[in-house]
Amino acid sequence: MHRSTKTAALLTTFALMGALLLACGSNSTNTGNTASPAAEATKAPEATEQAAATTRTFTDWTNHKVEVSVNPQRVIFHGETAGDLLALGVKPVGLMKDMIKGTVFEEQLQDAEDVGFPLSVEKSMTLQPDLIIFSNADEQQYEAISKVAPTVTFNSFGSLEERMRILGDLLNKKQEAEDWLAAHAEKTAEMWKQLHESGIKEGETASVFTIYPGNRLFIMAGTGLPQFLYEPGGFKPTPIVQDIINKEQGFVEISSELLPEYAADRIFILNPVDPSAQQSTNELMKSELWLKLPAVKNGQVYNFDLLKASSDATSREWLLEELPKALIQK
Repeated sequence: MHRSTKTAALLTTFALMGALLLACGSNSTNTGNTASPAAEATKAPEATEQAAATTRTFTDWTNHKVEVSVNPQRVIFHGETAGDLLALGVKPVGLMKDMIKGTVFEEQLQDAEDVGFPLSVEKSMTLQPDLIIFSNADEQQYEAISKVAPTVTFNSFGSLEERMRILGDLLNKKQEAEDWLAAHAEKTAEMWKQLHESGIKEGETASVFTIYPGNRLFIMAGTGLPQFLYEPGGFKPTPIVQDIINKEQGFVEISSELLPEYAADRIFILNPVDPSAQQSTNELMKSELWLKLPAVKNGQVYNFDLLKASSDATSREWLLEELPKALIQK
């Protein structure tokens, strides 16, 4: 399911609280050694093959067929999971700077330029990108952005495995992607093994909540921290959350009265960025409804900063260290 502009804007708000420049080679001539027509005819197929070898056709998330560089060097990444690129050893030249504030990889991307939200075509042009990765399905925006450089749409709501393999293919980092995924799977399995040995029972459920400004409560499902918690060997979603995941939804707004229906054996709270939303979170956690939840009574509630506990590869590496600390100390 393609993500709507409304959903993209909402997720970006959670985190807050690009004409194609072509290099033209000069046509130099050597008056003392002019090639014959036959020689030129011989060279032409070879030159064509060399040119073709520098680009290839890539089919993106929303089925555009795009001629992209075989080995892109100047990448603009406009999406929520810039940490995926870092895990592959790629630093984008441009991104949404507000989106990385407060993340575990903020310092690593300080040199990247801010292209804003929505993506600024004018700013993107100054960066002379050879590839733009656009995490949105908005066709009107895509048409404008694709005039700057080859642009591919990308589903940042996809699973970690899907995202890393797509980026590995797109960025000429296939082996790096496979190596990272294999190492991550091994580390994840070892982490869950240790957690189960420390007392986490097989089949325990977990739910993740956060509050948006205006005292709007959301249950997180198919994006962010839940993707990590619901890894094989990890926690299970409750049936009502599994239904949301099956519908390929990242999150759903609910009323606080429905908390008991969504609350699992263990509850994770994502601390929001906006101060008013944090105040609403504090008030919720003092309410009678909250205090009656079994997970609360059992001391099985855990807080993580929204921007750190993300679904990108670099944040996942951080979570492998931080989740055991939170669970075992309880």
